[in-house]
Amino acid sequence: MAKCRRFGFTLIELLVVLAIIGTLVGLLLPAVQSAREAARQMQCQNHLKQWGLAIANFEAARGYLPPARIAPRPGDSTELSCGGEEPNWFAHVLPFVEQTNLVRDVDLFGKWYDQPKEFTSTKFPILFCPSRRGSQSMLVSRNVGGATGATRLPCGCPIPGRGGNRVVDGVPGDYAACHGDLSPGAVGLPSDFYFGGNGSGAMNSSRALCENGKAVDFFDKYRYRDITDGLSNTFLLGEKHISLERLGKFPDDSPIYDGDSLPAGSRVTGPGMPLAQGPNDLVSTYYAFGSWHPGITHFLYADGSIRSLSNATDTVTLGQLANRHNLKLERLQLD
Repeated sequence: MAKCRRFGFTLIELLVVLAIIGTLVGLLLPAVQSAREAARQMQCQNHLKQWGLAIANFEAARGYLPPARIAPRPGDSTELSCGGEEPNWFAHVLPFVEQTNLVRDVDLFGKWYDQPKEFTSTKFPILFCPSRRGSQSMLVSRNVGGATGATRLPCGCPIPGRGGNRVVDGVPGDYAACHGDLSPGAVGLPSDFYFGGNGSGAMNSSRALCENGKAVDFFDKYRYRDITDGLSNTFLLGEKHISLERLGKFPDDSPIYDGDSLPAGSRVTGPGMPLAQGPNDLVSTYYAFGSWHPGITHFLYADGSIRSLSNATDTVTLGQLANRHNLKLERLQLD
């Protein structure tokens, strides 16, 4: 009777095969991660695109762009000096991103934190960059209803932890309007960029028209035709810088409709305000644009196009793209 031959691997052969498989997996993993990040970037760009279409439809319907927020300006008349805590631009364009139900019972000229909880806390995908977080992200908490004056920063923003005793939770977000550059100033004067009517961007803070001390309309209304630098040369929206360490913490990460705090829905860039260098950048402030994509930040231009800029982009170039006026042309004409 013939003997049965038994086939198998020696231990050394098995170890060699496992080593080869491990090497192949190690080579393949970066490619898989790169493909996933490319897909996330496309999704992020699509979110910006949807917000851009909503703003364009708002402008077509109303005749002006939504204000970044309501913000009084020191020294103005009583008729322009009310408000400052109303919902910001995100709330005004919700009907144009198929979220009409969220604003059905919202008073757009009332305090943002006094609105229905469904409005302040409902999450939907286009609020978030998938490279940073998804719709399962936590709500952001902040104190509201504090006094003005001594408890405010020079920019008019609330000091973290120095608001009222009431704590409000709100849904965060990863996109912001471009409020322009720092050319109007940021030194505590009435002409500074963060006050109503002063911003140099396509979408800026507006003073309110007041009746009996309450806002009833916007005074400063900007239109696409006011972007004299050209729609294809001007930022409309971009990705907000929020460092990994500050994710979910006010004021870097804010409730998205918070019109009391400019960084909740707006950012600036240009000389003095470069793009953040990624999620571990602790130097850039909560006024900066930035992303968690490797080396780039996505911007939506006023013409509806999406472009990815290197985080090392020169700040002079950034300032020209952030400002709705053609500063370079104006300087040439002055010369």
